[in-house]
Amino acid sequence: MIRTRRNAAIVLLSLTMTLPVPAAAAATTSSPAAATSSTDTSDVRFAIPRPTGQYEVGRDTLHLVDGNRRDLWLPTAGARELMVSMYYPAHAGGSAAPYMAIDEARLLLKGQKLDSVFKAEQLAGVHTNAHVGARPVSGKHPLVVLSPGFTLNRATLTTLAEELASKGYVVALVDHAYESFGTTFPGGRTLTCVACETVEKAPSDEAEKKLMAKAAANRAADLSFVIDQLTHAAGSAPAWKRWKMIDPRRIGAAGHSLGGNATASVMATDHRIRAGVNMDGTFFAPIPTSGLGQRPFLMLGTKAQHSPDSIDPTWLRDWRRLDGWKRWLTVAGSGHFTFIDLPILGGQAGITDPTAPLSGERSGEITTSYVDAFFDQHLHGEHQPLLDGPSPANPEVAFQNP
Repeated sequence: MIRTRRNAAIVLLSLTMTLPVPAAAAATTSSPAAATSSTDTSDVRFAIPRPTGQYEVGRDTLHLVDGNRRDLWLPTAGARELMVSMYYPAHAGGSAAPYMAIDEARLLLKGQKLDSVFKAEQLAGVHTNAHVGARPVSGKHPLVVLSPGFTLNRATLTTLAEELASKGYVVALVDHAYESFGTTFPGGRTLTCVACETVEKAPSDEAEKKLMAKAAANRAADLSFVIDQLTHAAGSAPAWKRWKMIDPRRIGAAGHSLGGNATASVMATDHRIRAGVNMDGTFFAPIPTSGLGQRPFLMLGTKAQHSPDSIDPTWLRDWRRLDGWKRWLTVAGSGHFTFIDLPILGGQAGITDPTAPLSGERSGEITTSYVDAFFDQHLHGEHQPLLDGPSPANPEVAFQNP
């Protein structure tokens, strides 16, 4: 069953990450958890890497409620709720944006079995580059909607969100209710992962896969709703006060793990989205046999688990269904979490994972470079040689074309 593969980080549900091991400890123990449990990280101050774009980064937070849909995982809760962090190109100024709430940090560390390694205060206190209420730059900008992995708080995609905003994109980073270990909503409510419990109770591997396909489709509806709320499509005033920054003709989407599958799913139903990226997500909900209307799609994954001959057959199946510009890139030495913040932060504590030895710094550089290049090419119309083939600057990245 899918749950039995979790510790190996093989597919979407493999989110109990093999804990990173200090290099010295790796040679003396075969138990990553045992090695890291004695690692003292109490004095480490973590920070999101400084974005490389020309703009400063602003951030607002939205609470959105879809009154037309009941929550998939907890129907008694009523309407579907989302928390959205809006990142945008800005001028300097404003107070520093927090990384995540303390309850969110505590629940994430506990869920990932990292609570003996890091303190919740450390994770909640990660230094970000975004500023709350910063004055936006002028003009119309492409919108990129981001969706995190199953069980993961939206904050784990902060590095990518800030990088894109610094390059001139508006970014809507979405948290999906009851699908993370902990997400704080207005009124002091911190919602936990009811979806995890539902999936764990599935009687078979096939039943789990069907639930995850349903989850991807539900997230697709979430992402379309967010786009509606950020534009005039909702039939009322947009939910974000800076909505005039968005160019509705240039919308992209990207996601990690389940968020990557949701990206493909929303492109199948919402033709406003012009380009999409799946970062190491199994296609539980398949791309339609008819393709995605010739729109561009990037598959960016681990070499070990998402090469053409790897154990996840959904990538080869759906690669063949893509009918537009497409790239299938794999990263050597990477793991399922390579494409989010956690390896970056772990690397700042001198911690590495022997099963995914790519450094946290390189993890962040590769992810932001290729995702940014993809959107620059397909939303800005600027040809990016980085996407043409292998690069000496990125020897870890292989171009697959089965």
